[in-house]
Amino acid sequence: MTTAVVHLWRLLKWGRTLARHGALHGIERDPLTPPNVRRMCRIARFGASIPETPDYADALQEIGPAAIKLGQALATRPDLVGPEAAANLLQLQDSLPPSPFREVRAAIEKALEAPLESLFSEFDEEPVGAASVAQVHRAITTEGREVAVKVLRPGIEDEFAKAIETYEWAAAHVELLGGEAERLRPRMVIAYFKQWVRRELDLQREAASASELKDNMVAEPNFHVPDIDWQRTARRVLTLEWLDGIKLSKRDELIAAGHDPKQLAATLVRAFLRQAVVDGYFHADLHQGNLFALKDGRVAAVDFGIMGRIDRQARLWLAEILYGLITGNYDRVAEIHFEAQYVPPHHDVAEFATALRAVGEPIRGLPVKDISIGRMLEGLFAITRDFDMPVQPHLLLLQKTMVMEEGVATALDPDINMWETAEPFLRDWIRTELGPEAYYADRIIDTVRALKLIPQILRKIDASYPDPGAAPPPPPLADVAVIERKGWLTPLLIALGSAATAAALTYWVVG
Repeated sequence: MTTAVVHLWRLLKWGRTLARHGALHGIERDPLTPPNVRRMCRIARFGASIPETPDYADALQEIGPAAIKLGQALATRPDLVGPEAAANLLQLQDSLPPSPFREVRAAIEKALEAPLESLFSEFDEEPVGAASVAQVHRAITTEGREVAVKVLRPGIEDEFAKAIETYEWAAAHVELLGGEAERLRPRMVIAYFKQWVRRELDLQREAASASELKDNMVAEPNFHVPDIDWQRTARRVLTLEWLDGIKLSKRDELIAAGHDPKQLAATLVRAFLRQAVVDGYFHADLHQGNLFALKDGRVAAVDFGIMGRIDRQARLWLAEILYGLITGNYDRVAEIHFEAQYVPPHHDVAEFATALRAVGEPIRGLPVKDISIGRMLEGLFAITRDFDMPVQPHLLLLQKTMVMEEGVATALDPDINMWETAEPFLRDWIRTELGPEAYYADRIIDTVRALKLIPQILRKIDASYPDPGAAPPPPPLADVAVIERKGWLTPLLIALGSAATAAALTYWVVG
């Protein structure tokens, strides 16, 4: 187990790097920062040359892969790091020098249990992209299909494990300070970050995510998810259809190729709304580097390591909240927050509605095309502190994705009317889900489920109240572990194991 000294040394080393990029300014100046944390920041920056403008993204890229991923997670928390820092963290490009090809080749052959030449007739040694977790190579299969092969970096699991252990240690100590630190749930942030990393380090699970999203997006033919080559996919290797397209970040190239940026932006907005609101399963890393325009005008996505999922009830609440803010129905939006238990019940619904109005009215007063989802959500986060609202993790990932998706869409079409695209979609879906047909359909489903439980309930009643004339059931047989004695070693090991277990349980309960 890593000692506290090692954790502190890592934190000071990372803090020194953050200080050189001015990234500790915000933490030190925040009046809610605990004194111990502020003191550690001062130690970390002692003697360093501090720039006037903080650059959080560059600092985390210098620290390494785990810090890059942590920064991407913190980009979902403007309430925790501030809106300016969150916007800066969204710029993380997740790019690093590639691993040597000999290591990549060995990793592929070990994962797929076959020589590279038996799997691919051609394989480019130079990667087309190298990120913090994996790198991607272009190849042609022995069947002649052009594919992209994604390979995890060697040793990446150990590197992340060490960093996450220190993140967990630091978050636990910060949360023990109570107050604002406890409300912001830093341990939960790290827990979700750990979950993200676990998913990204399992490429077979990423393949399954892509497959599920592809099935869901049949209703949006203009949004494409690449096919998976399951025969050449394992936990450390992912092989999928090669996409011959132009990144959505290259607007001039898109126009030169004959694409309509307005249409691409509208397609992206509709596809995201269908994923998040209708299906409740969405691509949560929709930055420009992961989105392409294909030759036929479709928008295609890659990199399915981070996916978000929202249950039906939460999607209904979300749709009603967004639609209520669009239409100015703040009373209903406030009621939904209390129904969803996003706001503790000791607060007043009418006061919360007034706070929402303070956020919504300035936005509604702007021309429709200038309304920003990102600005709206930042305003909503600003009132969470006043109303003791605990963090809702499933909405944080969605918020980050919405801001990111809005940025991509507006870069394609600066005049895009986000609300004119979203409003009819949300209105129709709410009408479908909350209309009388949906209500009675839900009641029928609940009734059928209840009826299916009746036989099981009757069996339990019958077992609990047997026929008075029936013979009593035999006593249950105790499970006895039979251990064959072979000399003195086995009993000694059993005794030592029992003592160790008892000591561990005592420490866990008492400590």
